[in-house]
Amino acid sequence: MTPAHVAPAAAGIAKSVRMPADELLSSVLESLEDDQAQDIVTIPLEGKSSIADYMIVASGRSTRQVAAIATKLAERLKTAGYGSPRIEGLPAADWVLIDAGDVVVHLFRPEVRSFYNLERMWGFGEEGATAVGTA
Repeated sequence: MTPAHVAPAAAGIAKSVRMPADELLSSVLESLEDDQAQDIVTIPLEGKSSIADYMIVASGRSTRQVAAIATKLAERLKTAGYGSPRIEGLPAADWVLIDAGDVVVHLFRPEVRSFYNLERMWGFGEEGATAVGTA
């Protein structure tokens, strides 16, 4: 058997390990709270959507804070072994989406957040969004 036919794990190539969604959620929430994100809301999506298990909606006071929160969150998730999340909207930083797989985070400036009102759209009634912390 030549090296080209060796299974990736046997060849020493690291496989990415999938972390449980609840652990990822805890890490994301901790990072958001550490960076003083405001009005953090967690929306459980498991069984309701295939895009993720959780959606988090939070605000920053300015475009600068939104960008800083998103950048730090991505760095912390990578350092913790969750991989590199995909980030959209960072240059303008009015609405930044961080796709960490099982957890999707929407960071807004307050005016933009109230305009789009994602919590209401994804709340699914009585089982919907739960506020995690407000500042």
